[in-house]
Amino acid sequence: GQSEIDARLDLHGHTQDSAHRELVSFIAREHAAGSRCILVITGKGRLGPGVLRSRLTDWIADPDLRSAIAGYSQAHLRHGGEGAVYIFLKAMRR
Repeated sequence: GQSEIDARLDLHGHTQDSAHRELVSFIAREHAAGSRCILVITGKGRLGPGVLRSRLTDWIADPDLRSAIAGYSQAHLRHGGEGAVYIFLKAMRR
């Protein structure tokens, strides 16, 4: 909760396919823009861990995205807690 959030993506209401497409596009766009910390809101799920929350770690482990990602962490309560994740992006190579 101490890093400045450069951009947010809220995936509420998305299907798995549309959420994945949005996430890939969002990460690529923010990495190209030089963002370093982004917040992805998946929601907590109604009956246990939500589908999008469960899939997020698989999606960001994809080799095409992994090259832009330095790491990730569960968000602070004020940013969504269990229902959100900080994704830390690598600096763009020049």
